[in-house]
Amino acid sequence: MGLKINSSRVLGALVMGTLSAGVAAQGRTLSANDYARAERFMSYNTAPLVDHAVQKVEWLDDGHFWYVDHDAGGDHFVRMDAASGKTAPLFDQAKLAAALGKAGDKPVDAKKLPVTGYEVRPDGRVDIAVRSKHYVCDLAAAEASCVDRASLVKTGKEPGALSPDKKSEAFIRDWNLWLRDVASGKETQLTTDGVENFGYATDNAGWKHTDNAIVEWSPDSKRIATFQQDQRKTGEMYLVSTNVGHPKLEKWKYPLVGDKDVTMIERVIVDVAAKEVLRLQMPPDQHRSTLCDDVSCGPDGGWDDVKWAADGKTLAFVSTSRDHKHEWFRVADASTGKVRTVFEEVVPTYYESGNGAVNWRYLPETNEAIWFSERNNWGNLYLYDLTSGKLKRAITKGDGNVTEVLKVDPKTRTVWFRGVGRTAGVNPYYQQFFKVGLDGGKPVLLTPEAADHTVTLSPDGKSFVDAYSTPTTPPVTVLRSADDGRKLASVATADISRLKAAGWVPPIPFTVKGRDGKTDLYGMMFKPTNFDPSKKYPIIDYIYPGPQTGSVRGRSFSSARADHQAMAELGFIVIALDGMGTPWRSKAFHDAYFEHVEDNTLPDQVLGLKELGKKYPWIDLDRVGIWGHSGGGNATAAAMFHYPDFFKVGWAESGNHDNRNYEDDWAEKWQGLLVTDKDGKTNYDAQANQSFAKNLKGRLMLVHGTMDDNVPPYQTLLVADALIKANKDFDLLLIPNVHHGYAEATPYATRRRWDYFVQHLAGNTPPVEYKLKAWPWR
Repeated sequence: MGLKINSSRVLGALVMGTLSAGVAAQGRTLSANDYARAERFMSYNTAPLVDHAVQKVEWLDDGHFWYVDHDAGGDHFVRMDAASGKTAPLFDQAKLAAALGKAGDKPVDAKKLPVTGYEVRPDGRVDIAVRSKHYVCDLAAAEASCVDRASLVKTGKEPGALSPDKKSEAFIRDWNLWLRDVASGKETQLTTDGVENFGYATDNAGWKHTDNAIVEWSPDSKRIATFQQDQRKTGEMYLVSTNVGHPKLEKWKYPLVGDKDVTMIERVIVDVAAKEVLRLQMPPDQHRSTLCDDVSCGPDGGWDDVKWAADGKTLAFVSTSRDHKHEWFRVADASTGKVRTVFEEVVPTYYESGNGAVNWRYLPETNEAIWFSERNNWGNLYLYDLTSGKLKRAITKGDGNVTEVLKVDPKTRTVWFRGVGRTAGVNPYYQQFFKVGLDGGKPVLLTPEAADHTVTLSPDGKSFVDAYSTPTTPPVTVLRSADDGRKLASVATADISRLKAAGWVPPIPFTVKGRDGKTDLYGMMFKPTNFDPSKKYPIIDYIYPGPQTGSVRGRSFSSARADHQAMAELGFIVIALDGMGTPWRSKAFHDAYFEHVEDNTLPDQVLGLKELGKKYPWIDLDRVGIWGHSGGGNATAAAMFHYPDFFKVGWAESGNHDNRNYEDDWAEKWQGLLVTDKDGKTNYDAQANQSFAKNLKGRLMLVHGTMDDNVPPYQTLLVADALIKANKDFDLLLIPNVHHGYAEATPYATRRRWDYFVQHLAGNTPPVEYKLKAWPWR
């Protein structure tokens, strides 16, 4: 335990620091009531006050879907008939709560069921996901019962990847792929030559490592496409626990930027019945994706860049080069393993296949493929001939992006997709829904409202649930025709009367000019609800620089965006701004700081803050703070080092301060492959925060979890070491035994952040050890 020099309090985590150049505490003393007032605007207090904002829409079949509704009486799981528009309870919530309580050996509130997934099995029972656990439940019996699937099969592992016919699930044991019969629990070993660090279907991206099997089942459930992942030469990462006695060592394979040997995959197809492994006739591939820094990008697992033909005879996949600049579209024969490269795309910066989902599609029925490309500076769809590999035509054209292809109907030759920036006069971040013919023509807009649309398409593609909203207007949810977008039925209209009565105010959208002096940048501002325009307010910039996402995140309605409004209540103006170099706009916009990740959108943040300061006299540009987590923690430290006269106080959480110490895929995509010159200098030198720590003038807090297996804590310690060597005062908070998120310590870290800005930026005194409510999902 350490003692924080400017405080007599003993901290529940290691804290080091001394007074540094910042704003001395000389103002008013805030009370516990002031913090309690701010806490009222946290999501766990505001979200329950929003009525009828539909959540978690999932289709049960072509004609029925379920969703979660909410009102003052709690959560309600609802089943809706798409044809009639009639609704009924999805299940008896009291019965399910009782059954889950017994299965989980703890009480479950029927009004707050944490169900995140629901699927009917062939035998009539249902698979129910409850946060991180999965249960098999019999809800038809007089007394409902649920069994933990992991305990049902007695493996102690997470449930496997379910086959399309829902009769089998694939899982990993001892580096080999196994099959489990869902009904009986009988297990069959499918592969036998898997060995340590050269196993089948293993899920390890360095920053992510789980027991889940990465597989793609053929539509007929007879074959499995997967890989044997070679990590035998990949370097390791190490973490040790904090406890009494010998610490526990955690080690796993974690490839780094510049490593000669990184993780590779050998593609295979497994014949389930014969238990035979067919190795594709090609060299090992890079562990890469067209979309993210793992081969499995989506929340539901799976192998994103692999798609089966409907008849299961062929398999299409895309190989990606280590630097993400070269893509190969390939087709494999599932019987022989022969592989043919159909076409390629090479780009000068990095290739991405969409936002949120891989957008390419395999259409062997018509001997075609849909390909996504930003070759005209925008994300559009193109149609290729599988025989010749030649481009047939552009499916979509012009400005604006296709963000996510939701369905392709080869018979009607129609594509349904989400897109942004394709409708004049509409916020370029608002998602809208379109359909277009494979043979070209102007896309048809199916969601006309100038709002952000969250769309859930029915399995048959005939209708879709559309929840649309803006940051300032609550959602309206309707059922629409996928043919022309006409409204078929109302689902729900959100009511925020109770939220407003509690004092909620919406964020203030704003635009400023980017570094080029002409590009509009979009952000959101949060002011105290007791705002006084005659006062001068310090301003806090929340930052996440991307490049894979931005600071603002979604544009749909939310009762609370992080704790921005709560912090504003403590006497600040809080902003979030998406700078150049973040996604969703043009390719050139996204490429703004390619190979210069040290940029961190900071030129745009500084200019944007200055523009807001000129426009609003109540913003005090002499008191500017900044904070962020992960990439935002990196950007925060960089802001304090590269703009030391502008940013006065920074709170940097879990930052990847030197990407040579981060997993290879992420940094090599955005910064490029490591190049070392004859003089020993590299193209990664400028992005290393520790090299600029000597420039610190303001007050900086560094925060990290000691068991962070995404961004290892050594990243922050590199910066701490450099600050010590430069004789700089700073603060350090290490939270024992937590990962990249802070779990049960999150309320503590949040309150400490509030204290830090209250004291060092506003010049006030925080209440002593105010205790925030425990996060309800912990």
